[in-house]
Amino acid sequence: MRLGYYMGYWSAGPPVGAQETVLAAEQLGFDSVWTAEAYGSDALTPLAWWGSRTERIRLGTAIAQLSARTPTAAAMAALTLDHLSGGRFVLGLGASGPQVVEGWYGQPYPKPLARTREYVAIVRQVLAREAPVTYDGEFFQLPLDGGTHLGKPLRSTVHPLRADLPIHLAAEGPKNIAMSAEIADGWLPMFYSPRMDDEYRALLAEGFAVRQAGLSDPAEFEITAAVPVVLGTDVESAADSIRPFVALYAGGMGAKGANFHRNVLDRLGYSDACDEIQAHYLAGDKARAAAAVPIELIRDVALVGTPDDIRAQLPAWRSTAVTTMLVQGDPRTLPTIAGLFAED
Repeated sequence: MRLGYYMGYWSAGPPVGAQETVLAAEQLGFDSVWTAEAYGSDALTPLAWWGSRTERIRLGTAIAQLSARTPTAAAMAALTLDHLSGGRFVLGLGASGPQVVEGWYGQPYPKPLARTREYVAIVRQVLAREAPVTYDGEFFQLPLDGGTHLGKPLRSTVHPLRADLPIHLAAEGPKNIAMSAEIADGWLPMFYSPRMDDEYRALLAEGFAVRQAGLSDPAEFEITAAVPVVLGTDVESAADSIRPFVALYAGGMGAKGANFHRNVLDRLGYSDACDEIQAHYLAGDKARAAAAVPIELIRDVALVGTPDDIRAQLPAWRSTAVTTMLVQGDPRTLPTIAGLFAED
């Protein structure tokens, strides 16, 4: 299992010491560093900025939102960053949820899986550069069906560095997970738990069984799981720093009845806890919402506690299908975390 580091997105300006963190991750042997976007900082610009001073570490988006840019614009950004980084870019894509897609980007949300299929197909056409790009889908038409009728099929003026630039998909629902194995080069799960590993392997196997022709061997498929890792004096105090994060995603993200992050925790068996978390969160009591996150949930989806506590939890994670653990945590703890993983 490789290590990656999750930089995420920010709300109060660039995180202090971000460049130093990326450089430290590379020096410690981390395989990759990943950014994200919601409705503030974007996922692409920081990778160009921070990645310009690195040489080896891979640069990924976890995630770039589908509705934030057209498929051809996403492909342009991907091939540009791949050239600038010398072939180190990974395009992680995700559909997000209806509140962000329709509220921020002003795009329709229905049928996110079908929209994702079309989006990825167009990106791959751009990167292949075998012919001018054309597509006649339910959501995307190239050239546009309408307008001035003056549009014509075009081919990228830039030759991509890699026609097989990896595309990873963020997916939480069963059908979306299976689709990742069918059309993508990797899966970006959230709230992965070793307890669900058998179910996840089965869903991926469904996708591999109908995997699109021309894609890499399923044995090369990557699973990059974002995992909160918090070192502390004991499990409970370390868990306290993660509880607000879990409460936000379980109770405050998405609409009531349409929260895909919460659905993952429901399938883990925490529906009752999520009901309480969501009730407190929607009532505006974030502190009580965080306090309602059970320690068992934290230990299912995160690594918390002393180095010995985390060391004891690692074998369960190493036995999963996860190929890269994407560490979410205090960058000052990266040397210790790298050391724990190097012990095996």
